[in-house]
Amino acid sequence: MTKQLFYIVLFCTCWGLQSLQAKPKTNLKSIIRVTNDKITDDELDSLRRNNPFFLEEIVIQGFKQDKDYRLSPVSTSSINSKLIQKETLLSIKEITGLVPNLYMPDYGAKVSSPIYIRGIGSKINSPSVGLYIDGVPYFESSSFDFNFSNIESLDVLRGPQGTLYGRNTMGGIINVYTKSPIHNPGTTFKYTGGNHNLYDITVTHSIKIKEDMGISFSGNYNYFGGFFTNEYLHEKADKSDGGQGRIRFDWNITPKWKFKLITSLDYFDQNGFPYGLYNTETDQTENVNYNRPTTYIRTISTSGVNVEYSGKGYKINSQTSFQYLTDNQRIDQDFTPKDLYAVHKKEIHRMFSEELNIKSDSKNNYQWLFGLFGFHQHIHRDLNVEMPTQGVISNKLYEIPTYGLALFHQSTLNNIIWDGLSLSAGIRFDYEHANNDYQMNNMKGETNVGKDGFDEKLNFRQVTPKFTLQYTTSNLQNIYASVTRGYKAGGFNTSFDKKEERTFDPEYSWNYELGTKLNFCNNRFFADIALFYIDWKNQQVFQPIESGRGRKLKNAGKSASKGIEISLSARPVDELILQANYGYTKAYFKKYLFSEDIDFKDHRLPLVPDHTLSLHADYTFYKPFKKLDEIQLGVTYLGTGKIYWADNNELSQSYYDVLNAQISFKRSDYMLSFWAKNITNKKYNAYVSATASPTAQKSKPFTIGGTLTIRL
Repeated sequence: MTKQLFYIVLFCTCWGLQSLQAKPKTNLKSIIRVTNDKITDDELDSLRRNNPFFLEEIVIQGFKQDKDYRLSPVSTSSINSKLIQKETLLSIKEITGLVPNLYMPDYGAKVSSPIYIRGIGSKINSPSVGLYIDGVPYFESSSFDFNFSNIESLDVLRGPQGTLYGRNTMGGIINVYTKSPIHNPGTTFKYTGGNHNLYDITVTHSIKIKEDMGISFSGNYNYFGGFFTNEYLHEKADKSDGGQGRIRFDWNITPKWKFKLITSLDYFDQNGFPYGLYNTETDQTENVNYNRPTTYIRTISTSGVNVEYSGKGYKINSQTSFQYLTDNQRIDQDFTPKDLYAVHKKEIHRMFSEELNIKSDSKNNYQWLFGLFGFHQHIHRDLNVEMPTQGVISNKLYEIPTYGLALFHQSTLNNIIWDGLSLSAGIRFDYEHANNDYQMNNMKGETNVGKDGFDEKLNFRQVTPKFTLQYTTSNLQNIYASVTRGYKAGGFNTSFDKKEERTFDPEYSWNYELGTKLNFCNNRFFADIALFYIDWKNQQVFQPIESGRGRKLKNAGKSASKGIEISLSARPVDELILQANYGYTKAYFKKYLFSEDIDFKDHRLPLVPDHTLSLHADYTFYKPFKKLDEIQLGVTYLGTGKIYWADNNELSQSYYDVLNAQISFKRSDYMLSFWAKNITNKKYNAYVSATASPTAQKSKPFTIGGTLTIRL
């Protein structure tokens, strides 16, 4: 498979380079629009009828990257609302496999939702991949796993994005945008139902108050009956339900002033961690069987205000955000009927941020951007660890306020030396201060058997530069090279045995990337190809503490990650769309002495699939019957693996694949779809906890259902 893909890439690259001098018959610039001049459904249908080379609508929504990603010097994947509908994507975890070299492991609960891109990620503490929803930064990985509701598009930018986006973006960033009420007036009702008692309902009502003002109200409810039964408790170990509400108000006050207010409330309640004991000799996972209820309840309230001003030759944008998150987790930590070890954790997060950007807005060859970002975050954590057989309860309290300030700038010189050649340089300075007020009290019965406490402070300063050279031809093909500094701040561990284990230091990387974005066959075929190499120092690795009652982060030396990303899309005939996404990553330790006797040098990094592959085809029958507008058939193949579960590389999951399919019928404003996931009922381990007594979560079985969408 890898050799065949290599030849395909080589052929496409050579063909694309040959076509660099060819005159395009279709100029994509004619169909690129900004959000405020969005293509309507009628225009989109007209483009598809009159332009057989048009693949998908291009919508530009971000302020910092204001040009089509197909022309920008960054490895990017975009998932629009149509693909979300075609694939029946209900949550962000389901984009795994659709995006090259992106992996979001399913730990079995939304409290643990890290994202890995190109091998860079973090299982605990702060994430290494950034998430922004409508410009609002999400700092905590426990908020990453959210259900899709009224989503316009989702953009994944791979590689360090710290120069423009700052903290926690060493692996990349995910930008999510909801639908604007100005451009999407009306009412939409969407109902999805499936076996295993799956129900998902979304209702959106958007009012276009006047031409330049609109407000939308959207609500979502999701219930899932669960796949796995806890044999001890006689209930589903992974059942869940939750709801989400969002209000969005857009007002283009004048041609110069724009205002946007978005506020949302997300509530989720689930049984979590459907783990069974894993037999390493037989490679078999037992059924879920533990004695204590394991639950996770989360509430997130988020509000953001965005104001934009367009002056003569410049634009100013302000994003003010506030987020309040509470979660309550109970877990049977030993995952057995024996009452050995249980944890109860309650957290409250408050985060306020302000970002101010000013950038050039002219057709000059020199483009610039300046920015200022500041935040304040406060975490209150209450952790109770109970060991019933020993009669010991340990209570730990953490108060962790953190604040930070950043200044950044990026300049771009276009048409240097010759037309189409551009050079970009960016730099960012970050300062961060964190404080941890910690109190611990161990009780055995009525007797206090241990007490500890400290108040510790950390300060971090870092400069992150970025350099990019890009050449774009007159027919919108490009090739680029970039060098970027990656950085992730240090922090405090929640579990430790020794004083030196209380904190961990920052980690750093240099990311080297070479890529090209091609279109040929008269724009019926598009190819994005990127090669990358990441040199990684002071990596924060996940280790058990000596007592065995918890995990910590420790800086482990040097690592490297290298690989390739390929995205292909084609429309050989008007009715058929083909897409392929492939990523290969080899991430390994260059230097990692685990102990005096154990050296993990050359071991592969855990939770990093060697291969991620998706193949998708859909065929549309236009006007197949008099009263039916279209019938669409879609098939998707997803492949992932090999994956190692721990630094010692002793446990792993071999490459596995999943097959999904869908058929939909559309008439006017009504669409009915029938879908199936994991059609072959492929069995594999979705996750393995590689402890002394390993536990694992089995794969999700064959699922079937339907979706009804009504637009009024």
